Amino acid sequence: MLAMASMVWRNPPSAPEPEVLLDEGWRILSRTKRQNKGRMENKYVTIKRFIDGLPSGLDFELRSAPLTPATPQGSEDVIVKNLFVSIDPYQINRMKEYSSSQETVEVARRLLPGQRIDAFGVGRVVASGNAEFKRDELVAGMLGWEEYTVVRPGVMLTKIDSNLDFPLSYHLGILGPSGLTAYAGFYDVCKPKKGEKVLVSAACGSVGHLVGQFAKLSGCYVVGCAGSKKKVELLKEKLGFDDAFNYKEETDVKSALKRYFPDGIDIYFDNVGAEMQEAAVANMNAFGRVAVCGAISRYTDAGKRAAPDMIDVIYKRITIRGFLAYDHLSIYDDFISATSDHIRHGRMQSLEDISQGLESVPSAFAGLFRGDNVGKKLVQLAHI
Repeated sequence: MLAMASMVWRNPPSAPEPEVLLDEGWRILSRTKRQNKGRMENKYVTIKRFIDGLPSGLDFELRSAPLTPATPQGSEDVIVKNLFVSIDPYQINRMKEYSSSQETVEVARRLLPGQRIDAFGVGRVVASGNAEFKRDELVAGMLGWEEYTVVRPGVMLTKIDSNLDFPLSYHLGILGPSGLTAYAGFYDVCKPKKGEKVLVSAACGSVGHLVGQFAKLSGCYVVGCAGSKKKVELLKEKLGFDDAFNYKEETDVKSALKRYFPDGIDIYFDNVGAEMQEAAVANMNAFGRVAVCGAISRYTDAGKRAAPDMIDVIYKRITIRGFLAYDHLSIYDDFISATSDHIRHGRMQSLEDISQGLESVPSAFAGLFRGDNVGKKLVQLAHI
């Protein structure tokens, strides 16, 4: 049984603005705004141009825009001071001039240069015209890569359950969208049975490291693939994976999977797409299931397309299914209950990779595509 832990890597903090550090910052800013005709400056990160390849810090810039630190009479807006923001690879598809994903769901819509970037976050309410949210309450939802977010009616925002008593960052990772994605993808899509053999790609990422732990708790045999020796060791020694390998050291992934799964694969949780998906399908057993959660290898290289052998898919009766966490909100309460219990009893660990300050968002995002992160990538913008 695994010991409960949260492994956090922190980058050296930049020099944030004083209002980010001061608990009384909002009150200080409120006094200041009265001297500036009721407005203040809100810093945010945006793209300079459309990004159609690997992102770098140079593709982004820090801007500021006026913000009135109060909600107008009759408004149901909620103003939130952002404490943590999530850094997720799916955002790169929104930053392209065109991606077919931009025409699907609201959270995938295209971003324009200069536009604020909405993202999952955790924050504290500083002003509210909505009777459901009170000042100083902690909330999670669709906030942004910015110091403060004005949350309009209808935008996802929920109160954080104070009874859970976990670090705030968990509500973006293990108890947030990443955790729900892992839980729903594994249990709702893959429908595991005890003793089945499971492959997880990007197994040290925000979703993958949780999928592997859910699989072990379900009595499955689990192998993870990752991109460094350090990550492979972490999967085996800290997270309880039965085995793991560095895909960068393999010249023939199909043969490598045959070594790790001599009796075949029953479930493949796919976070990368491309060659790994092809190799997994080639090694799958009859009635195997593939949950397609991400395709990060293709997000920055359109030439990397998966082409699994359809003959295998047909005659082995393999199910390949893409999914989004939003499709599975009906199991949200079950997810929170089960995962919280696993954490409390030391059966699951949360890996978090946390950078400090709004200025670190561009480099944190670019690092996802170099494989820099270990676990859930977050940026802490402020303290409670």
